[in-house]
Amino acid sequence: MANKVFSPVNFALKEEKVTRNNSTNGRGLVGISKVRTGVKGLDEITGGGLPQGRPTLICGSAGSGKTMLAMEFLVRGALEYGESGVFMAFEETAEELSQNVASLGFDLPTLISRKKMYVDYVHIDPSEIQETGDYDLEGLFVRLKLAIDSVGAKRVVLDTLEALFSGLKNQAILRAEIRRLFRWLKDHGLTAIITAERGDGTLSRYGLEEYVSDCVILLDNRVKDQVATRRMRIVKYRGTSHGANEYPFLIDESGFSVLPLSSLGLQHQASTQRIPSGISGLDEMLGGKGFYRGSTVLVSGTAGSGKTSLAAHFTDATCSAGQKCLYFALEESLSQVSRNMKSIGLDIKKHVDKGLLSFQAWRPSSYSLEMHLVRLHKFVEDFKPDAVIFDPITNLIMSAGDQLEVTSVLTRFIDFLKMKQITALFTSLTDATTAAETSDVGISSLIDTWLLVRDLEINGERNRALYVIKSRGMAHSNQVREFVITSRGVQLIPAYLGTQGVLTGTSRMIQEAQEAAERLRLEHDLERKQFTLETKRKTIEAQIAALRAEYEVAEKEATSVMEEAEAVRKQRGADRLAFAKSRSSNGAEHGKSTPVLERK
Repeated sequence: MANKVFSPVNFALKEEKVTRNNSTNGRGLVGISKVRTGVKGLDEITGGGLPQGRPTLICGSAGSGKTMLAMEFLVRGALEYGESGVFMAFEETAEELSQNVASLGFDLPTLISRKKMYVDYVHIDPSEIQETGDYDLEGLFVRLKLAIDSVGAKRVVLDTLEALFSGLKNQAILRAEIRRLFRWLKDHGLTAIITAERGDGTLSRYGLEEYVSDCVILLDNRVKDQVATRRMRIVKYRGTSHGANEYPFLIDESGFSVLPLSSLGLQHQASTQRIPSGISGLDEMLGGKGFYRGSTVLVSGTAGSGKTSLAAHFTDATCSAGQKCLYFALEESLSQVSRNMKSIGLDIKKHVDKGLLSFQAWRPSSYSLEMHLVRLHKFVEDFKPDAVIFDPITNLIMSAGDQLEVTSVLTRFIDFLKMKQITALFTSLTDATTAAETSDVGISSLIDTWLLVRDLEINGERNRALYVIKSRGMAHSNQVREFVITSRGVQLIPAYLGTQGVLTGTSRMIQEAQEAAERLRLEHDLERKQFTLETKRKTIEAQIAALRAEYEVAEKEATSVMEEAEAVRKQRGADRLAFAKSRSSNGAEHGKSTPVLERK
């Protein structure tokens, strides 16, 4: 029964002020005090933690996680709230416990050496116990009191109750001592956890522990369709309200993680900030600015229509802007996605190396739906991304086979992301035989922006097209846009309308070639007409020039004739005048006058 002394190990011990909560009613009356456990999600569903100074019973079948939860309660108390604790084990030694919880990242030897925790293994052999005379736990109380005083413990764990009373057959004595044990813990003001195995038709083996405990937590590890799911339920909690549903929880390398809420309210804030999709043509269809931050985007379509390529563009745009993106892949590994996206000019691996992209890939059949949800919550809480990619959500049906359950899980996850203002892009595989504007997982009404990508079969070929079914809060295009996946990424082609409607692929190329030929023919016709018109113009101008020249010659001839006639006339006048003068001169000489006849 002696405990082992561990050598001290370097360990960063974080001590903080103990946080306690007092529940109040609507009239301002103070209720019971609570002690925070430090277990993710547990404090939320218990309304602030476990009852201070009162015993809590953790019951469940083998392998449900009772010991791990109790140990984390003590470790978190020592590290985060400065409360020392005592762990009294009746089945496992201190070395075994230390090795077991090391997988959760808990360093018990260091805590023990710094007197933050006391681990005591009490060996009880049922064959050595005989029910003779009065039986009591006084020796246990003395030993427990010494352990508590040695470290100043505020928290105590007893693991497990069945091992302590395994040798007792007298039910009356057993029940009396169980009551006495719980009363002793209360009287000493210890916040205690007692673990117990689940009985046949009862919460505990003896059927009494749940009645004398102030708080009862039931852990369950059930298997459905060969997939295990861990669940927790607060069966009772005296003096306070608490969550009454079943909550899935996860045990991993960082300890317990409990999903606190089955569903969230509609109190999230709506952002007006816009973020790019990574494809300029798509941003233009969404008013030229992209998605709203904190909104949900659904890209649905048949196999091979380009859904993952669109998601990769958004991933690249997010990380290139210096923001963090969390990518959940249920079909392809990081290596495969990275290789495929390189073919279209996207290098997502560099974002992983920079710590901006966290890529998480697993098969949907690896976990149950509730465990998927717990893992999603945990990754989001740990990585704190600005955007989340889920590719594809329809694969979750493989882990449940029930669309209603998948819808419920996704609804809770979407509400969770909206509360944290995280932009989410989901891809959804649709059946080619069903209506295009349907979602196989039934979440279309929760989506803010819904993009549909599909293959159009025309003239013996398949071409990709995209259109926006809806985009809340923004003007968006109603056009069906053809897009191509090239070595430079996804490129949207402007809508092309022909006489038979929107044309794509070869039909578009043929129509464009025909229209180009028609434009060329018209241009040639115009050139010919312009040449003919120019020739006629020049001919007419030449004719006009010839007529003008002929006119000028005739004009010159007429002018010359007129000038000659005028000269003759003038000459004749001059001659007559001279002749007259000469006759006048002759008459004077002879003394005669010659009469001058007047011309009439």
